[in-house]
Amino acid sequence: MFTGEYHHAIDGKGRVAVPARFRAELEGGAFVSRWIDGCVAIFPREAWDQLAGRVASLPVSDAGARTFGRFVFSGAFEVELDSQGRARVPASLRQFAALDNEAVVVGMRDHLELWEPVRWAEYSAQMSSPEVLSAHLQGLGI
Repeated sequence: MFTGEYHHAIDGKGRVAVPARFRAELEGGAFVSRWIDGCVAIFPREAWDQLAGRVASLPVSDAGARTFGRFVFSGAFEVELDSQGRARVPASLRQFAALDNEAVVVGMRDHLELWEPVRWAEYSAQMSSPEVLSAHLQGLGI
């Protein structure tokens, strides 16, 4: 399970270090893609396959399902960690998420998210508001 928040540099080749504790999860292959809320996601192959299966099971007649599938899969790339545990994030994804020299790596249960630090700070502050958090939890059964 991916948890926690880590700050890492992005080098000149667009590589970001994956926290050491998560590297084994990504050894079997991984996918990097645009993700919800303006960040980039890194999914281990197994979780990516599960996501693809869920999207494939959605009705093709549902415009929202088609849009989500196009959003995620058209911008996805298969990645492998290098010998130093870094994943290369393609330029198009770095541009999408406004990632430049630094990223906040956020654990999100079955995947990692890469956030531009200022965006993450703003988003994190907003979701920490009791009113906002309460509103998001309504109807989730938590």
